[in-house]
Amino acid sequence: MGQLTSKRAGSVHGALPHVGNNQQQDGSLQIPPIIVVSDMDSSASECRDSQTGLRRSSFYSTLDLVPQLEHYASTLPRKQAKSRPSLGTLRRAFEEVEAGMEVTNSTTDSGVSTLPVTDSGDEESQAPPNEKGPVRFGWVTGVMVRCMLNIWGVILFLRFSWIVSQAGILLTCLIILMSVTVTSVTALSISAIATNGRVISGGAYFMISRSLGPEIGGPIGMVFSFANALACALNTLGFAEVVRNLLQEFDVVMVDAVNDIRIVGVITVTILLFISLAGMEWESKAQILFFVVLMVSFSNYLVGTVIPPSLEKQAQGIFGYHSEIFIANLKPDWRGAEADFFHMFAIFFPSAIGILSGANISGDLKDPATAIPKGTLMAIFWTTISYLVLAVTVGACVVRDASGNITDILTGNITEGCVGLGCGLGWNFTECIQTQTCKYGLANNFEVMGQISGFTYLITAGVFAASLSSALGFLVSAPKVFQCLCRDNIYPYIGFFAKGYGKNDEPLRAYLLCYIIAVAFIMIADVNTIAVLISNFFLCSYSLINFSCFHASITNSPGWRPSFHYYSKWTALFGAVISVVLMFLFKWWAALITFCIIFFLFGYVIYNKPKVNWGSSVQAGTYNMALSYSVSLSGVEDHVKNFRPQCLVLTGPPNQRPALVDFVGSFTKHISLMICGDIITEQDSHTRPQDATDGLVKWMNKRKVRSFYTPFTADSLRVGARHLLQASGLGKLKPNTLVLGFKANWRDCSPDSIEDYINTIYDTFDSNHCLCILRMMDGLDISEQFEFGVNHGFEPDDSVENGDQQSPERESVDNISGSSDQIKTVFQNDQGKKTIDVYWIADDGGLTLLVPYLLTRRKRWHHSKVRVFIVGDEHNMEEGRNEMIALLKRFRLDFNDVIVMTDSEKRPHPKNLSRFVDSVAPFRLYDEQQEGVSVQELRQSTPWKITDKEFEAFKLKAERKVRLNEIIRRNSQNAALVLVSLPVPRSDCPSALYMAWLDTLTCGLHCPAVLIRGNQQNVLTFYCQ
Repeated sequence: MGQLTSKRAGSVHGALPHVGNNQQQDGSLQIPPIIVVSDMDSSASECRDSQTGLRRSSFYSTLDLVPQLEHYASTLPRKQAKSRPSLGTLRRAFEEVEAGMEVTNSTTDSGVSTLPVTDSGDEESQAPPNEKGPVRFGWVTGVMVRCMLNIWGVILFLRFSWIVSQAGILLTCLIILMSVTVTSVTALSISAIATNGRVISGGAYFMISRSLGPEIGGPIGMVFSFANALACALNTLGFAEVVRNLLQEFDVVMVDAVNDIRIVGVITVTILLFISLAGMEWESKAQILFFVVLMVSFSNYLVGTVIPPSLEKQAQGIFGYHSEIFIANLKPDWRGAEADFFHMFAIFFPSAIGILSGANISGDLKDPATAIPKGTLMAIFWTTISYLVLAVTVGACVVRDASGNITDILTGNITEGCVGLGCGLGWNFTECIQTQTCKYGLANNFEVMGQISGFTYLITAGVFAASLSSALGFLVSAPKVFQCLCRDNIYPYIGFFAKGYGKNDEPLRAYLLCYIIAVAFIMIADVNTIAVLISNFFLCSYSLINFSCFHASITNSPGWRPSFHYYSKWTALFGAVISVVLMFLFKWWAALITFCIIFFLFGYVIYNKPKVNWGSSVQAGTYNMALSYSVSLSGVEDHVKNFRPQCLVLTGPPNQRPALVDFVGSFTKHISLMICGDIITEQDSHTRPQDATDGLVKWMNKRKVRSFYTPFTADSLRVGARHLLQASGLGKLKPNTLVLGFKANWRDCSPDSIEDYINTIYDTFDSNHCLCILRMMDGLDISEQFEFGVNHGFEPDDSVENGDQQSPERESVDNISGSSDQIKTVFQNDQGKKTIDVYWIADDGGLTLLVPYLLTRRKRWHHSKVRVFIVGDEHNMEEGRNEMIALLKRFRLDFNDVIVMTDSEKRPHPKNLSRFVDSVAPFRLYDEQQEGVSVQELRQSTPWKITDKEFEAFKLKAERKVRLNEIIRRNSQNAALVLVSLPVPRSDCPSALYMAWLDTLTCGLHCPAVLIRGNQQNVLTFYCQ
């Protein structure tokens, strides 16, 4: 490992050469020291510049370094940044110096501080000095030549002249220019994406996935890899077709015309596979050879167009440059059932798909950010010129129909009855034209370019070079892209193909898979059919590439900073739209199949949610939308119809109170805001793990809880809750409801803790917020299952009743699915046809009814019946019930079971009343029973206790709470959930007494109980406006 050595410049033997004065004459100013990063082995250090560097500290501190490239290497895959001191280290540096400590991690015997540094250089720097590094290509051989070879594919020599005969010179040039428009716009988008940071292997898939995220990148990576394999099959078939024709010229037939193509194709792609397996270096040499052969073939063709044609060539319809032929071939002449403009476009378009060949091997380029834009655009320019020249020259030299029979030459000037363009050129092809038996000419012979050329077999060599180079290029591209896709673990069962071999990390397994796919489609033995399929797949890829560029630009993400500036988001959008339009114009059924495949793969990724974070533009777009909607909501006044219970839930660490999290999530998920607030005291902050926040967020995500997690450091529960209520949220997305867990251990805790808890309730009401308090039979806290202790803002909950009985709300850890900390609670169970009992004692604006209604919209609570209990007298019981039913119908709540409690004014049972008095006894002052001591003196020593006067003043209210509890226990023993209107305390009510009321209201129940209170403002309405 490298070592970090920090010394004053010039003070160490063997330090860096003296560059300038380190100190002025007065000694008042020193240049910061130079920190040398070097290997322990000096000889190895001299061999590798990547392991040796200078690290100069800033003027602020000897530890505070100036900006360095290697500090940012952690943004590269599988790389680790070199050391940069943390803020804590910089803050503690003075203390460590004062204590006589060095400010780095370790100290050598000589007093020189050392710090391990992980090399983050390129892969080349990580290879041993005596071992040759992986092959890397420049923009010419790596991108331009490769793209040109793939663009000059099988269509160039075997189908292009036929396309000119069908569409005419003008429409053929239009097809070329339209294709170039799509590919040029796509190339600009590729250039922008490729220059927006380091591009590794994976090509188009890597660019799309890192820009739009795995949801879009994954499907395109799969389809794009498959399309490249198909392109390999297409070009191999073209080669096999030419070889078959050559064999037929020499009367050599292996089986028949179709099977001969299949046999030659399989043999050819097998040979190409072995070349690929030999490594990128051999593949690159083969491509250079193919390029030279193609250049010779083009020269041979152009020379052939100016050589006067022989009689044999004239009989085949080749007459050299003639204005009559040029004018006649300007217009289209559609022949065949499927002959039309877009069918010709679909057949030609695979000629343009080679623009991604350089990008697909981005991992093998020296500088992808420079090579991809320059090489791709230059390749498009030169190939476009070549295609236009070929369209004009072949259209100006060859007629559409010719017989190939020398006896069809006209003698004299007799042209009567002669049909066709050949009549004016001294040939009579009338018979074959009328009988449609012509075997030569642009419309009938796919080998016209070879016949025009000066030496036919040089064109054949060109066909071999064009088809084999394209096939080889696609055979290399597909496995490289697929390997990158496999390594991202987006789809199952394909990780086997991710393994690389050798210094170039060659995907040998992916090569074999691509070979099998290519062989399967070679068996089709029809170039035109495969060409149409490939066009759709590549157009889909181009559409997504352009959309990636547009989306990244439109989201205004600060991370979108491409060094290639010659692009526009609107041209990228145009490229995306026109690609989709062309897909449907080519073959609508093929386009539908392509999109079905894309949507299926997209749906899988959405469902599976791979754990990757690439900083995609989708994330940036989501942020922009959230920000925009939040700002727009701020200008809208609240309306009762849109009220949602936006809850701040004081859970502490959420995984310690899963029942509280699940309860609130049951009525807020996909409906309203939920924030899990964790108030951390000073004592807890020291024992809290550093990664606790990330772990808790992951816990909520795994539990599928749609909630924010907000930790907050405060001196007490009350202070933290007050600040969270005021500061949490954004704009209209702010909490309007506070949710607490019931303080079950209130009898045993300190008086300050009770005061803190009750004052939190008081502050909630004072700030005009709604309030919910959830009580479970066995309490809420399960912190004993975790290593770090419970947050002291929420002291541990003990069982109030039936302490030794196992709670039905908490199942065994053995029943947990997924993780040992995912405790299943009652709110995750199907409630069946149990009841939700609502004791609507006080009109709070309707929140007491709204929460159970929202619960019943959930699948688990959908069959539960809501019963509403109201206070009334026996004489007007039916009238009160009917009025409440009418009100509920106007609210459209579908609560039809209303029960009137006519015995709520009765005195409670003495035993229950005695239990209440006993629970309050430890908190009473008993001041009237103590003689010789004033009340003021007793209150000074124990201000939290209840005086006898206060106890008597609230006695009637306390009896009513006891009586209501009796009614609840009598009616709701088998309920799934009980909601009770929370009493609002008077400002002079003692905290301990109010706590006893809350305890009394909900004690003795075997189901979850919720004390709930709105803020006295309507949350329900039966009006439309």
